[in-house]
Amino acid sequence: MAQRPKKARPGRTLGFLAVLVLALFGSLFAGSQLTEDAAMTPKLALDLEGGTQLILTPRTTDGSEVTEEDVQQAISIIRQRVDASGVAEAEITSQGGSNIVVGLPGTPDEETLDLVRRSAQLRFRPVLTVAGPGPIDPAALADLEEEATADPTEGATAEPTEEPTEESTTAPTREEIEAAALQAADVNGDGELSTEPETEPTSSSDLNWVTEQVSYDFYTLDCTDPANRTGGAQDDTNAPLVACSEDGTSKFILGPTALEGTNIVSATSGIGANSQGVSTGQWVVSLEMDDEGTDIFAEFSERLLGMNPPQNQFAIVLDGLVVSNAQMQAAIYDGRAQISGNFTPETAATLANQLNFGSLPLNFEVQSQEEISATLGSEQLEKGLLAGIIGAGLVVLYMLWQYRGLGLLSVASLALAGVIVYGVITLMSWLIGYRLSLPGVVGLIVAVGITADSFIVYFERIRDEVRDGRTLASAVEHGWPRAKRTILASDAVNFTAAAVLYFLAVGGVQGFAFTLGLTTLIDLVVVVLFTHPMMKLLVRTKFFGQGHRLSGLNPESLGATSATYRGRGQVRLPRSVTEESPAEKAPRRAKTLVGAGVGSSGTTPERQGVHDVGHEQDDATSHETTAPGARPASPARTVRPDVPQVDENGRRLTIAERRAAERAEAARLAAETDDAEASGASGPDPTDTGTGPAGDTDPSTTGGER
Repeated sequence: MAQRPKKARPGRTLGFLAVLVLALFGSLFAGSQLTEDAAMTPKLALDLEGGTQLILTPRTTDGSEVTEEDVQQAISIIRQRVDASGVAEAEITSQGGSNIVVGLPGTPDEETLDLVRRSAQLRFRPVLTVAGPGPIDPAALADLEEEATADPTEGATAEPTEEPTEESTTAPTREEIEAAALQAADVNGDGELSTEPETEPTSSSDLNWVTEQVSYDFYTLDCTDPANRTGGAQDDTNAPLVACSEDGTSKFILGPTALEGTNIVSATSGIGANSQGVSTGQWVVSLEMDDEGTDIFAEFSERLLGMNPPQNQFAIVLDGLVVSNAQMQAAIYDGRAQISGNFTPETAATLANQLNFGSLPLNFEVQSQEEISATLGSEQLEKGLLAGIIGAGLVVLYMLWQYRGLGLLSVASLALAGVIVYGVITLMSWLIGYRLSLPGVVGLIVAVGITADSFIVYFERIRDEVRDGRTLASAVEHGWPRAKRTILASDAVNFTAAAVLYFLAVGGVQGFAFTLGLTTLIDLVVVVLFTHPMMKLLVRTKFFGQGHRLSGLNPESLGATSATYRGRGQVRLPRSVTEESPAEKAPRRAKTLVGAGVGSSGTTPERQGVHDVGHEQDDATSHETTAPGARPASPARTVRPDVPQVDENGRRLTIAERRAAERAEAARLAAETDDAEASGASGPDPTDTGTGPAGDTDPSTTGGER
């Protein structure tokens, strides 16, 4: 049994679109109330709003000369740090081949400025010692010494005093901390801090790297002080390092560098999975190393795996700060490692970004940092928006002139597309740091034409279906699949072009490509979820459904051809489309029969070639006989005269009765036409005897049998 076709429900589609739009602006409103980064307006780029400009002078870590290649590498890495998506509209260029000029739109926070200023030498180091963030406590050290030197008193018991002793709440001074640190670090008690290991270390994880000087630095380091967590400290890759964690919760003594950040090929964040491929539900950071890094990390991981805590851990050090420390769970031989822990989506993404773009073998001296005004300003923005409004206005006028009532639907679709684009751009400003620049405004203006083109394709497809004789409702249903294919192909080409521009270009061109691709996708959403469902609703109304002359779907204005089905594969075309009316064709048909020598008796053999007017199909094997010298009659189209469908009593005629009535009506029309021609003539020719094949004009001859 054939399945019934699903009934179209345009109202549900429109309701779904309304939910999406409300969710979009609801999230914007909620974000603007709950966070400081979100707002109900999109952020503007450097050329429209202004921002902060830094001029940096690069220096190599080994003191060698900075090459042009080093500068370009530094520009690339800085751009990835502050504008990894390519839409934050940061301007990063070289100046004179030696300086780097960084322009950041708006008012960047200190974290963003640090991303620009820091040298960011990413390294993997083994953990030798880990402790709390504070410096050594002189009082605790004194208590430990007393406990170590005091002899226990026989039979002594502890009794509370009558009056409690007031505890000192004064924090130790820097001098007291340094004195206690010196006392704890000077193992041999000679008053001097040695910088060389007593025994030559065998690996980067060897505790012999912890010299007296390293211990002293570790004891005096206060990681609770934000000044000690700014990074930028220069370290020797072949020497141990004392460092704070980035969040200030721990401090470490780390062995020499085991792996450089330049050996990291890629790093990504995501939900982890176990060896069976089942999701663990925890965020992890996955990293991949090059061939050199694979070999180094294989030996490094194998060594740490056999050690006791905390020496079985390694630390990821970025610009002198420990951004992550992890315990080795297994030896890694294929260069693909996974770092797990108490990651959130944000911290995992941050660590992956640091691993990807952290290694920069240069130090920077900040020559200047100043606020700059907009390079173009609000006047250019207003002109750009004015150009967009004028362009949209011209498109609206054209649509109204060309499509009448349908133009109102295109205007509503354009307005909805504009609202969605505004909301999405504002949301992107909040989520990925997108900033609207003048090239982005140009992309929005171009998108107006792209969106209008989709409406034109759809409307013209419907009009073509109407011209072919379909009803308006049928034209919408049959025209949509064909129009949709064309719209999809056009939008696919536009989106591909935008994607190519985005991935191959930098700076403002990326902003243009981003808005172009975004509006192309929104155009597709609007056409599918709004324009087509609204069209299906409009054709149900009297104004559009009956083809009002101002609706843009008037069949007569479009030159439509209507056809009435007559059964047995036949249709009746209107007289404006057919070649001749039945009354016009009957006389010509009658003359053809007379010219063929058909007598009044109707018994001549030539009658075999005559076909009843109104028969549904001429016999292809029949032939008409013409008199000598007479022109053969051209075959006439079979057109049935209109006859009543019911008799005088209201009874519906059978098919045979209707055909008989049609033949009689055709004969009557032929007779009336001949009588009219005879009465209008000047008189019969006296030489014409009225006999012979060519002269038989007796109406009874042509019409009696018919």
